[in-house]
This record gives sequence, structure tokens and C-alpha cells, in this order.
Amino acid sequence: MNSFDLRQHELSVKEIHRNLPPSVLYVHAIRYDREATIAENGALVAYSGEKTGRSPKDKRIVKNPASERDVWWGTTNVPFDAKSYRTVRQRALDYLNVCDRLYCFDGFAGWDPKYRIKVRVICSRPYHALFMHTMLIRPTAEELSAFSQPDFVIYNAGVFPADRLMADVGSKTCVSLSLEDRELVILGTEYAGEMKKGVFTVANYFAPKRGVLSMHCSATADKQTRRSSLLFGLSGTGKTTLSADPKRYLIGDDEHCWGDDGVFNIEGGCYAKAVNLTSESEPDIFSALRFGAVLENVVLEEDHSVDYADVSITENTRGAYPINFIRNSLIPCVAGHPTDVIFLTCDAFGVLPPVSSLSPEQAMFHFISGYTAKVAGTEVGIKEPSATFSPCFGGPFLVWHPRKYAELLAAKIRKYNSRVWLVNTGWSGGAYGVGKRIKLVHTRTIIDGIHNGTLAKVRTQPDPFFGFNVVPECLGVPNEILVPRNSWADKASYDFAAKRLLQLFQENFKKYEGDVLATEAADAAA
Repeated sequence: MNSFDLRQHELSVKEIHRNLPPSVLYVHAIRYDREATIAENGALVAYSGEKTGRSPKDKRIVKNPASERDVWWGTTNVPFDAKSYRTVRQRALDYLNVCDRLYCFDGFAGWDPKYRIKVRVICSRPYHALFMHTMLIRPTAEELSAFSQPDFVIYNAGVFPADRLMADVGSKTCVSLSLEDRELVILGTEYAGEMKKGVFTVANYFAPKRGVLSMHCSATADKQTRRSSLLFGLSGTGKTTLSADPKRYLIGDDEHCWGDDGVFNIEGGCYAKAVNLTSESEPDIFSALRFGAVLENVVLEEDHSVDYADVSITENTRGAYPINFIRNSLIPCVAGHPTDVIFLTCDAFGVLPPVSSLSPEQAMFHFISGYTAKVAGTEVGIKEPSATFSPCFGGPFLVWHPRKYAELLAAKIRKYNSRVWLVNTGWSGGAYGVGKRIKLVHTRTIIDGIHNGTLAKVRTQPDPFFGFNVVPECLGVPNEILVPRNSWADKASYDFAAKRLLQLFQENFKKYEGDVLATEAADAAA
């Protein structure tokens, strides 16, 4: 404790705890962290206070001449004046300097040593230290002794509010990133996910500068060849469920990079949704929530068992655990170049086929689109699903314009001959309320057919509206649902819905086509 200090970071607190093991962090959390306790399954239970999710509107990036031409400025990346950044940074340091003790965790982001980033987390809550112990790659004793100067530093002073009267802030929450200083400062939010996504945002900036594609996706690997497969998808599309495949190794569930030697996980752990979790629905995640894991904002029964169905605190309950807690994880989390790239969408309009193959140009278009659909709400007058688009399936975490990531994706697909697929896990035979959700067993069969190569041998047929190639046959899946128009009783209604969805795609893409240098993607939208 006394042999390590943080004076290089302008912190003079004498009691510094660096890379404590989970058992000791448990003790500190129970002793010093408000309301922290231990669940019956052995996980540490902690609470993030008022903020139980990310605060994307409070994210800021320092506008600096060295990087400002690289950044995709707008509602995702709001510019921050350098002077304002120095002010919030000093406010964070002032708070951290009056704490009785601080916690420091030094770890890595990126399993490939060629590209990994040395990350230092400085915080005041033991639960935050344990969270990042699970989410970063934990160094060996030898690596820790040689850690030296970090590449990136997180100052988590989230217990202390930002000055909402500052013109560039306007809220008591401020999450500010300086790419040049390689620092993230957190004020006014104790939600642990801000640290995780801060690291991902940094990777999303520096990886493309080195020709590496950073991706918001899950990844698995074939147990014989170690070739990988990527699964992109927004919330509700089945990304986590489908990546939990006992026939394959798990590389990671959320953040990856595709470099010269293949695919590697950025993280050392997983941060899974816990709402309605059961041992039947997600056995691997359920069993991973044990000693050494963190459960965030869950409700406990009197006997300290977790009531995963109780959302009285938030629907965004979460569990963080080291990836090696998953039985079929591959350590180190690296694999070969992808045989397959899969875009998952939950199309509640019932228009898209369960599986279709995409050309590199179509892949760019659907990657930039990042489409899924949410079912109709309960408000009066809402009668149909709503389309949701998130560029590159991770819009809130992009730093460069989406074209940068899309062009890297297309180049790597071509170079390594990866097959690209669009898989609909949503509705068939009609939109939500009329048709039925495609059965999970059928989607799993389709994913198996992709991975074993059988679907690549099926003669496809072009979709008359979207132009991609529909796969009309898959052993174990009813043929009538594979071509969606055939599953609709009212063909005219299908045609109308398909034209409407295509129009939504085209309208969304107009936001990007003026900036997209790779014209193939724009052509795919036509």
C-alpha cells in the first residue's frame, strides 16, 4: 500500500490500494462502500446511486487541433473546450485528493500484445475497482511490476457532481475524454458502465489509426480451426444468446478488434444484462455470477438470493464477471480471421428473411445502417413497430465517421474472404401482432448452417426489394418461412411493408451518403 503512490497524477492521498484481489475488495466494499453486500451466489452486490445507466448526452470530447479532423462531431461526440476540460479534471482531482483512500487498478485492453493498451483506473469506491478488475485483462505479477507509465487513465470521481453552471457542461454529470492527454474524467455518475465504454471509445479511436477495425460485436471460434465468427446486433437481437454456443469457443460477448493476425477481445470480462435471468435461459451467465463477480443494482431477497425479476431499482440490472468464468471461453481471447460475419436484426415488421448473404458492398450498407426494430408501444395510436438504426451497431461509441469503420470492414472481408450474412431473429408471416417470432431453435440451426458451410452451398435467390441473396433452404427450418413473402397470407400487405421498410433504410442512409467515400455502399442503398 505504501510503496505505491499516484503523485504523477497530481494525487497526494497516502492510502493507495493497487490491484487488490477480489477477496480484499469485498472486505473494503462491505466496510467502506455504502449498501454493498454479498449475494447468496457469492457475487458482490453494489449500487450505482441515481444513475443506473450510461449518460450519453453528458459525454464530451476535447476539441484539439491534433485530432479534430478525425472526430465525427455531433450529438454522439460533443466538442469540449480544452479550458473546460482542465476545470472538470481539476474538480475531479480535488475530490479524489480529499478521500481517505483511493483504489488503483492497472490492466490491459486488448488480448493481442501488439495492440493492447495499458489502462490505469483511479477511483474511490471498491466496487468500481472490482468492476474494472473483471472488465480489463488482469496482468500477471511480472506484467504488473513492469507496467510503468499507463497509456490511458480513468479518473473516476463519479461520487462528486460536475458544475452544472459551466456553459459546456449544463448538468451535474460530465464524462469527458481527452484523446491527446489519453484521459477520461468522470463526474456525477457512479454507473460502472461509463468506465467500460470509455475504454471502448478510446479503442474506437486509436485502433483504426493503425488499420485495425474495432467492433461492437460478440465473437466465437471453431474448436478445430480456431477461425472466428462475428455476431453484430443491437439489444434484443439475440447476440449474447447466440454467442453462447457450446459447440464453439467464446472469444467475447461485446468488444473486439480485427487486426493483421485475426480477431481479439478488447476486454477481460463480460457485462451481461441480469433482468429476468434464470439458469434455464442463460445457464453460462447464471453460473458465472459467483464469487469474484459484481452484481449491480439488483434486489435481494431476505436470504440474499437475487430476485432477477425485480426491476424496482432499474430494468438495467447488470452482472460483471471475468470471461474465464464462462466454461467454453478461449484464453487468451484471440482467434483467426473470421470465416463469417453475421449481422443480427430483430425485424418486427416481418419483412426481412431469416437468412440472406451479402456482398461486401451490401455489407457496408447494412453495417452503416445498423438496423433492428422495436415492437409497438402501448401509447394510443401506435399500431406498428418502430425502426431503430445505430451506425456500425454501436453508434454511441464511435469516434470516427461510420465510413471509416465500414471501409475497414469491407477491406478485411475482401482480403480474408469472409462470408457476410444478414440474419433476422424477429417476426415471420406478418408484423408483430399478426405474425410469429422466429423460433430460437430455427435461428440456432441457421447459425449452425452458416458455421459448418452448408448454407454457403445453397443456391440463393435475389430479394426483389433489398437486392441481397435470400437463402431459401436450410435443413431443419421450414422452407415457407425462409422466403418471407411466402409466409404472409396477404401478399399485397407484404409488398407494402417491404417497400416501407426499404424507404426507412434509404431515408436513414441519407444522413451518411454525402460523406461516404466508398460509393459502393451508397449504390447498395439505391
